[in-house]
Amino acid sequence: MRILIINGPNINMLGIREPDIYGKNTYADLCGMIEAHAAERGIEVKLFQSNHEGSIVDEIQAAYGKFDGIVINPAAYTHTSIAILDALKSVGIPAVEVHISDVTAREDFRQISYAGMACEKSFVGLGFDGYIKGIEYLINK
Repeated sequence: MRILIINGPNINMLGIREPDIYGKNTYADLCGMIEAHAAERGIEVKLFQSNHEGSIVDEIQAAYGKFDGIVINPAAYTHTSIAILDALKSVGIPAVEVHISDVTAREDFRQISYAGMACEKSFVGLGFDGYIKGIEYLINK
């Protein structure tokens, strides 16, 4: 099984950006945890992070025919990007949405998830464990 892990803007700033919301662990910590879990489960993961919406769309489109699932944390693009929604819908790859913080308990503008409209499941407010739950959901599908 091959799973693409996509992270949107500022995820690379984990540990620095608002640690009271996102924690003190770094993006390197997140990548290491995901890679270790993938190795334990005998699956292949590709980690991708970009601050650029078009790059995220390109990565989703490039996944067509190559990946069995997508775990995506579109970050701020969650609430603004119809382009990411359309890309997820166009490739038809099972996708899971992840958010480190509980976006459902935050600002009003965070209550809409365009990307989530193309995802089978969402894991929010579980910290880094949301990624593991997303991977496990795709494995067990």
